[in-house]
Amino acid sequence: MALTGGSWEVQEEVQGQCSRLAAISLEFKEESEQWEFDHGDSNTGLLDLSDEVFLLILSRLDPASLLRLGSTCRTLFRVGSCNSLWTKHFQTSFGVQFATASCSFSAKSAFRLIFMWRTLFRNLHCNRSLQEKLFAQIPLPPHKYWIQWLVLEETVPLPSVRLPCTDIEHLWGIEKTVLDCELLDKVDDEDGGMLTFEWKELNALALEHHGSIAKVFHHVLNRQQSNDHCELEAMFSQYTQYRFQWLFTYWLFRQPAPFDRQLRAIFLQWQKPSKQKLGCWGAASCDVQYLASLHPITTDFWRGMLARGDETVGIQILENYFSMCKSLLAWILGRDWGGLKRQKVYKDTLDGVYLLLRREMWDTLVCHERFWQVAKVQMARVCTLEETAANYVNWKMIETLPYYKLYMVSGNAVYLDHVQAFLRRKRVVHDWISMNENSWVRQLLPADLFPLLEFDTKISQGSLHGDSMPAQLSRLIWLYSHSGQQLYLEAVKGLVLQCAQASLGHFCSLSPGPVIATQSHVS
Repeated sequence: MALTGGSWEVQEEVQGQCSRLAAISLEFKEESEQWEFDHGDSNTGLLDLSDEVFLLILSRLDPASLLRLGSTCRTLFRVGSCNSLWTKHFQTSFGVQFATASCSFSAKSAFRLIFMWRTLFRNLHCNRSLQEKLFAQIPLPPHKYWIQWLVLEETVPLPSVRLPCTDIEHLWGIEKTVLDCELLDKVDDEDGGMLTFEWKELNALALEHHGSIAKVFHHVLNRQQSNDHCELEAMFSQYTQYRFQWLFTYWLFRQPAPFDRQLRAIFLQWQKPSKQKLGCWGAASCDVQYLASLHPITTDFWRGMLARGDETVGIQILENYFSMCKSLLAWILGRDWGGLKRQKVYKDTLDGVYLLLRREMWDTLVCHERFWQVAKVQMARVCTLEETAANYVNWKMIETLPYYKLYMVSGNAVYLDHVQAFLRRKRVVHDWISMNENSWVRQLLPADLFPLLEFDTKISQGSLHGDSMPAQLSRLIWLYSHSGQQLYLEAVKGLVLQCAQASLGHFCSLSPGPVIATQSHVS
């Protein structure tokens, strides 16, 4: 069975790269075909290698890479569909030897179908579409198409199956002679001779009858040859599109009651989420994407960035992360600290852990021990930054500085010196505007300028842009605070005095009498 363009896209969605690879593959395919046309029988190109050499090269690729390469041109598609390549992947992925002679499918097509089924079945807990197919008709069995796939599974989370002997023989390949007198006790004469079996029991009977799990696989594939698999492909496509959202929703809302309460408490610990959106926690109307946005690590999972897009490993990373959060919180609450310090140590430590480990988490699973090892280092650095800041007000003010994050990542003490110098320069600006001789300046400065000169005012990156007076003053204070160059301090003073004198002139034009008195007083 040839792999169609639509099926290729479905397989690519397994790897989470469909949209990007489709464009690349089409372009590369056109270039390769043009190259073949232009070069004819030339012996200087990659496509002129013998099939044997191609097979040696392609045998080193994983299934996803083999599919990607096979989409580039006709030659690579033909060689990449070779049974010898996919037989190896079939055995590696499913633990079953594939016998081409006894199966009506090619190894590639068989791999594709079973891979789609296994992926859907192993994520049945969060896949409502498949649940409806398998559970909706209880107490009657599911559609025979889905029962045929269930034959491959040893453990099936469904009630006992009730089928006539003919269906059991057709689906499992168990001959009537095997259903001996002992099994006839299961016959329900009042219901047309229906047999009732546990799924695991039927699986054991099928395995005993066929002799090996490989023969069970071949029996199922042969039975599936005449079936239309469009529904399976559509469900697989839907799952690959929404798998991160489904898995995250299940993980956050469908845990056992004690763990569910703990997870919710840790997930919302010291967060400031919308109470309106939290009011429908776990309900169908809940904004799950909003909840995922509360943490950078859950945001990464929602976007498919953890563990190279492997949703199963990504969920394990989330579990390890929030397990570490629970341990960290217990440790912090056991310290004799104030509430504000506990909160900031907790949040800054987790921010530092994320900064250091996000690259690792994007590639592979990071265990709880690794999380806690990094967390202890980050917590020590947070406490050092607190000591450097000297008080909570300063500590809150420096958290947006680049030096703060650089020290959290590197631990280099030179960044502590930069933090201290920043605080000293902020104090210089504050002390200057607070001098007695500048009292008239404080009175005349516009309301949007004076707060910028106060010591505990944060200057955000967004406020540095534009031609307005607040933007100009913010830039000058920012440049002086970070560089320490005196010319920027003088520029700050000059701009402040200029604004105060402009306000004085404005008042003079509006109220000549009182302002003249003020001018005399200033003089």
